[in-house]
Parts: sequence; C-alpha cells; structure tokens
Amino acid sequence: YLFFSLCFAKVCVFDLPSCVTFSQLLIILEESGPGARRGISPVTKKLSEMQRFYGLQITGTLDADTLAMMKKPRCGVPDGKIARFSTFGGNLKWEKNSLTYRIVNYTPDMSAAEVDDSMEKALQVWAKVTPLRFTRIYSGTADIMISFGRRDHGDYYPFDGPGNTLAHAFAPSSGIGGDAHFDDDEPFTFRSNSGYVLFMVAAHEFGHSLGLNPETFVLPRDDVNGIQSLYGPNPDINPREPKPTAPTTPDACDSTMVLDAVTTLRGEMIFFKDSFLWRSYPQSNTPQQTLINNFWPSAPVNIDAAYESRQSDKIFLFKGRKVWAFTGYRAVPGYPKKLNAFGLPRDVTKVDAALYDVESRKTLFFVGDNYYSYDEARRTMDRGFPKRVDETFSGLTSKVTAAFQYRGFTYIYSGPYMFEYNLRTRRLFRVLRNSYYLRCTNF
Repeated sequence: YLFFSLCFAKVCVFDLPSCVTFSQLLIILEESGPGARRGISPVTKKLSEMQRFYGLQITGTLDADTLAMMKKPRCGVPDGKIARFSTFGGNLKWEKNSLTYRIVNYTPDMSAAEVDDSMEKALQVWAKVTPLRFTRIYSGTADIMISFGRRDHGDYYPFDGPGNTLAHAFAPSSGIGGDAHFDDDEPFTFRSNSGYVLFMVAAHEFGHSLGLNPETFVLPRDDVNGIQSLYGPNPDINPREPKPTAPTTPDACDSTMVLDAVTTLRGEMIFFKDSFLWRSYPQSNTPQQTLINNFWPSAPVNIDAAYESRQSDKIFLFKGRKVWAFTGYRAVPGYPKKLNAFGLPRDVTKVDAALYDVESRKTLFFVGDNYYSYDEARRTMDRGFPKRVDETFSGLTSKVTAAFQYRGFTYIYSGPYMFEYNLRTRRLFRVLRNSYYLRCTNF
C-alpha cells in the first residue's frame, strides 16, 4: 500500500503541503531490512500489488515501468486552462457506489456522538453530489477506516505532534486505500473556535479517500466538477429542483481581479479574495487555494486588509470597524477589537490596506488618499500622520487596495496592478499585474 498514490493533505495549517516523493519511497524500501529477503518479502508483495493495480507487468521488482509510475506526481495541482479540480494520477476511484466506513477509535477531545455526527456529515458533503452512498459498520474491515493516532501510528507516515499536519488519507485502492487518519495530538472540536473543527478536516480528507485532491472542505463548483468526473452526479436529485449554489471560485488568471488583501505569514504569501485565499511559497509552482474559514473558522470573509506583525507573530485581518488576530491558526483571545485599538481616529470606518515594514518595524495603514504609521513596539501611532500616499509612493493615482512586503521590496496594489517599490529610497521599480506572485500560467 505504500505506493498507491499517497497524498497527505496538510489542511488548516501553516506548513508546506507534501506528497510521497520518489526518494522517500526508496528510503522505505531500504528500511525493509535483511529480514525482507527471506521468502517473499513484504516489499515484493506490495510492489506486485501496485503493479497489478496499475495494470503493469507483475514482476515484484522495481523495474523501469514501476519506477516511472512511482515518479509521477501524486498530488495534483489545478490546471487553470482546463479545470481547477484535481484527481489523482490515473483517475483513481472506487469501482462501486456503495461504500462502508468504520470509526475505529475516538479522540478524547470530543464525545463519541460528536465524532459520529462530524464523520457522517463530512461524508454526506460528497454523497449529496454523487451516486456514492456510505454505510457505517461497527466491526470488520470497511472501505474507509477512520482512526485517531499519535506520532508513529502504523502506516510509515508518523504524525508530527501538535500543529502542522492534522490528518492524512489514502486514495482509493485495496488494503489501506481510502483510510483516513487524524492526529490525536491536535485539539479537535465540534463547533468551537478554540481548536480544529473535526467536520471541516474530515470532509477535506474524505475527498482524498474518494480520489479527489480537494482544496476546500465545502464544494465549490470546481470540486463538484472534480468528484462528478469520477462518479457522475447524484441520480436522486430532481433535475427540475433548483441546485444548491456554490461559492464562485476566484480565478488567479483573471486580469481584472482586484485582491481584497495580501500579507506574508511565516515565509508564505497569502492572497485574499472574497471567501477564499491562496497560499504561495517558493517550493510550489502553483499557489494553493482554499476557503478562509478552512484556516480560521472565526475569521471574516471579504476582508478589507491584512498584515503580519513580526513583533508579535500575529496576523491581523480587518473588516469594517473591526480587526481579528490569529497566531498561526488559533484565534487570539480578546479579538475582534475596534480599529481604534491601534490608535486610528474614530472617524476611520475601514482600512483599505495594511503593510508591515521589516526595517522600521512600523505598520502602515492606508485609508483613502492617506496613510498612518503605527509603531509595533510601542503600540502607538506615530506623530505627523496621516500623510498623503502619493508623497511617499510615486506613480499611485488611485486608491491602495492591498499591500505587503517581500524580499526587501514593498508591493502596493491599486486595482489590478501591483507597484514594486524600495520603501527606503521611495523608488518605483516596476508596475506588474496582480497575478505576478500568484504564478498565473496565462500571463
């Protein structure tokens, strides 16, 4: 089972997503040890199972065709030219519509009834748009075995303790295929904002269990298209009845799109639009899109501004007269607060953009044609402000809509354009499309 399109989703966390790599597979082979050479080794057996599953010649050895299959990417990425949903290589899917699931054990964080309800509702998210039907069993081996575990829990992919990976799931196949494992070092909850909402995590993981690489726990049209490309639509829905509406997924390649906010977060870049965000980092060619509430259940959507304070290791989200604060994934107690908590005048009804300057350790708040300077260390507004935006940022003739700083440069967004500055010298270097850091394939 080690080779059956393993894709481990790192959801609701601030860490890089990862898949099983070719080098990791080789390490697993090497770790099989001398005992594997007696008789038919477990590795030979699993290689044979993999070859049979993929229709390869069954040799039980790491031949050229098997190596080629292993090297194929196992975590699909959206293709903006065709569709945003992503399935596993080879369109892995269950060859039946009636699937069983079993909850093997429970987390002490929640009651058994709450876990049962969360898992059932998470599976129904997918059942509503497909012909798939899920039946719970209480003993024996189910198609989808659901369990909670800590650290090394028996599948060669140990969890990493509190934070980071919340869960992982296996693509459809025999054996461990379809199973979903949840890290019991994480604080799972039923509805509370003080931990990770189990329903949200489970619904995402079950997408993997069914053969989809979902980017969100709900089903925007892209994910509906993706799962229906494997199983077809739900035949029980009357075509005359109005279909449930799904959130419109923003297109990173839309040249007219105006981002709501942009910020950094522990080395990543976060781009906000409507109910969604993109996470971008150097190790990935394609930003990862998800719902804002997948990361922060208590966060607002359609935000006005965002910034990361390096002083306090917090990210702040602004909407209207309020500001929310998070440390990583967790909501900071005492928030949301009013804008005047930062010392902004009471007549300021919203912040258009916010920018943390690493060198001065000041945060700039853009409001209309002006901006304010906030001292993060002293937690007070600087004197002599507000100042006009065009006094510092030459070339800007319209309202600032987003701002952030990256690798020594300051980026000011105005509508669909991004202006690249050196804040210290106030020099304008380039004017770019707002999709520049979204790595849009079409620009």
